[in-house]
Amino acid sequence: MVRITRGGTVIVLAALLVAGVSGCSSVPGAPVPGEIDVRTLAVGDFPVDRFSYPQDAGTDGPMLEGIRMSEAVVTSNQVDPSLKFGRGSKVLPDPATAIDFLANVSEPILKNRKMVVGYAASGADRDDPEGRTRPNPDATALTVVALRFPDADSAGTAAQELERADIGVSPDNRKLDSAKYPDALLHWRPGVANVGAFLAHEEFVISLFVQRPQADRADLVSWVDKVLAAQLTQLDRFEPTPTADIADLAVDPENLLSRVVVDDRSGQTPDPDQFAVYGRNYLISSADDQNARARLLDESGFESAAYADGSSVARVRDPAGAPILVDGFIESAGDAYDPQAAPAEVPGASCLELNGRGDPERQYRYRCFVPYKRYVGVVSSDDESEIEQKTAAQYALLANSL
Repeated sequence: MVRITRGGTVIVLAALLVAGVSGCSSVPGAPVPGEIDVRTLAVGDFPVDRFSYPQDAGTDGPMLEGIRMSEAVVTSNQVDPSLKFGRGSKVLPDPATAIDFLANVSEPILKNRKMVVGYAASGADRDDPEGRTRPNPDATALTVVALRFPDADSAGTAAQELERADIGVSPDNRKLDSAKYPDALLHWRPGVANVGAFLAHEEFVISLFVQRPQADRADLVSWVDKVLAAQLTQLDRFEPTPTADIADLAVDPENLLSRVVVDDRSGQTPDPDQFAVYGRNYLISSADDQNARARLLDESGFESAAYADGSSVARVRDPAGAPILVDGFIESAGDAYDPQAAPAEVPGASCLELNGRGDPERQYRYRCFVPYKRYVGVVSSDDESEIEQKTAAQYALLANSL
């Protein structure tokens, strides 16, 4: 199932069938042989001209690096295919946010060691109980955090200090050792079925929290080893931006965000949920079946996706991958949405409408999907007239941008 949510992170990109919209307005652009004249589409007040956002991130360079770090943290199914239920992921822009995943006493350490940014991802072998945000006690669940520091020395010191602070939270905590990773710092509370660990690796500190169904010391250590093996491999594939260059990171270097239809282009700044470009791991971390999502992204040639103000655009390697990506997202959209007639004059557009099984407090009433060459745009609204305009505008914007 793909969660189609109202605010914050847009977790779905999805769905393409053939359908259509009516109306006329003046839209920039000229027809290309074999394509419609997008100037005839009713786009309302949505801007659809070719556009580029300012590239200067200002003080938001660390935020952009944090978004990039979504590809530096392993997904749970990469650790073990049984851990297929994604529990989401998050950029950690500052120590105050990072302690959502660490002991509260860790915040001064992160500040003193000048934490740059971090990223966290979580998954389990079963879904969280209905209405709860914690794994079932009988689940195997893990949370992996990568914290970036200015240099390797800072990271090494931070790991030691974080471990001392964490183990000192309870007098019952005890150290554990890993023969495979002797530099890793592990601790648990005997009789409690979870383990925490820290490991410094170059300018990063990896933080792990692993929950298992039973409090077996050897089993917990073996799972730490398994997670570290996968995470170190993932981290070594990632190319961190040199610290001195983080402030110079470009906001939208491939002009993918500028192809997402929005109400207002002014004032857009990097934001992990509302204005960001992510790679494949971000989509996998939120999936209820991470294995199926990973296969879909691989088969479709998925490259990246841009999210802006509740809309999104995904890019695949070549046009042949777009139908594969869309069909897979349609299949995983869940039973809270039914097919809905799409605007008739938008080639290939497809729409869904929330039904009685959905939650209108959390989910939009309408969501439409707009394919164009290597791109799939996704727009949403609670208003039927607006969703028709957004659908037309997304097609026109993609056509005018290429």
